[in-house]
Amino acid sequence: MRFRTYKNTDLTVSEVGFGLWTISTGWWGVYTEGEAIALMHQAFDLGVTLFDAADTYGNGLSEELIAKAFPNQRDEIVVATKVGYDFVHHGEARGRGQREIPQDFSSEAITRATDAALKRLKTDRIDLLQLHNIRMEQVYDDALWKTVEKLKSEGKIRYYGIALGPAIGWLYEGVNCIRERELTSVQHIYNILEQHPGRAFRDAATETGKDTMFLIRVTHSSGMLEGKYTAETKFPPNDHRSHRPRSWLLNGVKKVEQLRFLENSERTLGQAAMQWLLADDRVASTLPNIYDQQQLVEFAKAPDTALLTSEEMAKIEELYSVNFGIEEDPPKFKGTMELPQETAVA
Repeated sequence: MRFRTYKNTDLTVSEVGFGLWTISTGWWGVYTEGEAIALMHQAFDLGVTLFDAADTYGNGLSEELIAKAFPNQRDEIVVATKVGYDFVHHGEARGRGQREIPQDFSSEAITRATDAALKRLKTDRIDLLQLHNIRMEQVYDDALWKTVEKLKSEGKIRYYGIALGPAIGWLYEGVNCIRERELTSVQHIYNILEQHPGRAFRDAATETGKDTMFLIRVTHSSGMLEGKYTAETKFPPNDHRSHRPRSWLLNGVKKVEQLRFLENSERTLGQAAMQWLLADDRVASTLPNIYDQQQLVEFAKAPDTALLTSEEMAKIEELYSVNFGIEEDPPKFKGTMELPQETAVA
């Protein structure tokens, strides 16, 4: 494993982190507590030190899992979590799905949520606190930023940033927050197939001379860049990908076939996708979606595989610039995976 340090901080993280989204929300299948903790232990043994949770993942479950998995390794791991959703008063059930619940970014709510997270984590400090899917209102709410600074001065958190969602918290929230606030970290979706709005975030940080670095999630475009899907792939009913439009699958497979040149005897396509991300020195760490041991080992070893050549990087850029030669509708996050003939009435 290799490690990177956020600029102007003493916050050092493994280049591959473990996002607890997959094992605590039910969107990627159901895991027992034992199965989840076993995966976390194996990740730690492979050199992973960054564990990324959120208070709303499984109604606090993701934070509880960190406490249970690492009761004696607190100084050996980096704990990142997120606050902002008011699941306490709105009864979110574990595994509820993608329906959003109300947020509360008041000073009282953020302080209360941080204290609650500390209690679930059974620790005295959170290494990286992230404001979860902020809106533009929060970008300009001075009281909110004074609150997180106060939490930092009290030692409850070491550093803070934001985490942005797929259908919410997009371009303008991220760009404006980078420009207006002093953020250690911005977590967002970014991968070879989905480079917007990530590029704009980097441009904003560069143009303003900010030291903000990035924590990348959905590194493989919801599994597409692992290179194992086909036009016939079917997802289980409890898998969130089963609710995407079938065009996402079909077009994605066509794009991935054009990236097969990245595979070789020294690395898989999934590892190459992570090397593409790590070629950017503004990326602090990556959070691939991990849901089994074989995949965990593959991703954890990615930083030690062959680097992408300048020619390979240029080829990826060329393909992306023309959308891999595919004309498609704007991306959607809801739809059906069924073929037209499967839904037709006989």
